[in-house]
Amino acid sequence: MDSNPAALDSLVVLVANRGEIARRIIRTCTELGIESVAVFADPDADAPHVHEATKSEHIGPAALDESYLSIDAILDAAERSSATHIHPGYGFLAERADFADAVIEAGLVWVGPSPDAMRSMASKIEARNVAVSAGVPIIEGYNESQDPDDLANAADDIGYPVLIKASAGGGGKGIRIANTADEFADALQQARNEAMSAFGDDDVIVERYVTAPRHIEVQIVGDHHGHVIDVGTRECSVQRRYQKVLEEAPAPNLPYDVEKAIRAAAVKLATSIDYDSAGTVEFIVDADTNEFFFLEMNTRIQVEHTVTEQITGLDLISAQLAISTGIDRPPSADFFDNVRAHNPRHSFEARITAEDAWNGHIPQTGVVSKLTIPDTEDVRWDAAITAGSEITPYYDSMVGKLIVTAPTRIEALDGLRTALSTLAVEGLTTNIDFLLWLTGKTEIRAGMVTTRFLDETPLPRSSPFSGQVLSPWSDKTARRLTPHSSMFAFDSPSRDDRWHGTGASGNAGSEVLAPFPGLITEVMVSAGDEVAAGQPLMTIEAMKMLHPITAAGPATIDAVLVTTGDQVDGSQPLLTFVQPTSEGSP
Repeated sequence: MDSNPAALDSLVVLVANRGEIARRIIRTCTELGIESVAVFADPDADAPHVHEATKSEHIGPAALDESYLSIDAILDAAERSSATHIHPGYGFLAERADFADAVIEAGLVWVGPSPDAMRSMASKIEARNVAVSAGVPIIEGYNESQDPDDLANAADDIGYPVLIKASAGGGGKGIRIANTADEFADALQQARNEAMSAFGDDDVIVERYVTAPRHIEVQIVGDHHGHVIDVGTRECSVQRRYQKVLEEAPAPNLPYDVEKAIRAAAVKLATSIDYDSAGTVEFIVDADTNEFFFLEMNTRIQVEHTVTEQITGLDLISAQLAISTGIDRPPSADFFDNVRAHNPRHSFEARITAEDAWNGHIPQTGVVSKLTIPDTEDVRWDAAITAGSEITPYYDSMVGKLIVTAPTRIEALDGLRTALSTLAVEGLTTNIDFLLWLTGKTEIRAGMVTTRFLDETPLPRSSPFSGQVLSPWSDKTARRLTPHSSMFAFDSPSRDDRWHGTGASGNAGSEVLAPFPGLITEVMVSAGDEVAAGQPLMTIEAMKMLHPITAAGPATIDAVLVTTGDQVDGSQPLLTFVQPTSEGSP
């Protein structure tokens, strides 16, 4: 899709986002000769996107609701900078129809789909209804009531296992699996708590859980004149706790008739809501039967849009800008098939995160002392960081995306492994070694994985590439984290990021420490409370994920040292306790 730079050069585009996607949008603006405006909260004052934009505007403190999630702060910045357009990127306000309304009411151009189209997909409950009306298959589910008893009864009727998922938002938040009726109440409460924290809405849907699910998505592009096309599929099945880790385009090992049907269903759904921008329709494909079901639609640019760009030659940000300005429309409906026929390509994207993957994916903070990026024609590096960048606990843990493209899938995968071996982010613990281990797995190379792959594949205790245990967290025995003679310690977390205390009988004043910097979002206990093994104590939010802290054994709470809303440092004491000395205590 070619846009007309001459028609775009009068634009001033404010990017209502930060990090990697802000830099990505600013890069396209620069290439098109368009002025760009970066916004930044206090922790991002020296971030790369701030320096790369034509101009920048401060929008508030680290707290998201006073900066990147503040519609008023964004619109004030737009007025100060004389912006003509606002591009929301992904995350934050990107799928808030009320934000799009406010942008338009302020006399600015919204670089995205119409607010009505956004609203029709904002609630997964409403989106299911739209899909049914459009003739797109959906998975068996229930959303007629939010009463816990009604939801539990629906789960019994559907049959276990069931998936409980937030109606609002996306990004894998507010999702839990209940394998039995006994698990349902806890799973429901966890899903609702996470959904309320992430989206301010704890409505959920209960669905049949497909036991061999592939996550397949279709990139679509529409304009203001009713034209909608698809530009191919992506495979996003490699996930950890519903967070995508590795993506590729096109999706491998899909029978031709299934691929065509999924792509047609995506176009049918988007057409039914007059979709007029770049967006993604996501499906669950049963790996055993190749049945497919509508999952959700993301009314924004996706993190993994890069792999589609690499195999098609499209610049999807440029397309969004051109469509929003009314100077361009999507290419012909068979565009992707023609590209694939004449220039077959395959592309992988690996998400580089500030996490200790071998120790429960503990979020990491720090300063990037040196950055070494592979410099070859087949490698694309989209990142939030440069040398000297500081990673704080306030935002998402993803610091970059490594994208490698080649004529065939295996060549692209081998190229990705080579690039990962070259990539170095010094001064910061990342998941690079984890990705090297992952991309060497037989199932990945065969392109035959489901979203359960990482849950069902044992991880090494430490990096297989270093031969060394990286930290005491790798050892699942109790470790002393404070000078007390005995205490709770933290075990390696399970895949659902549930932190446990461990330890033997001890003295008053033994402490539970914060496992990493974060925000206390909920405190469930008070001084004097008696707690049992597995009982939730409090919840910490770090890098946009909730991490429950639970007791490993019986104890009496001596003092709670933090309150909801407190920002805590790693290893900061959260509470003290007295543990009984009775026989059998851990």
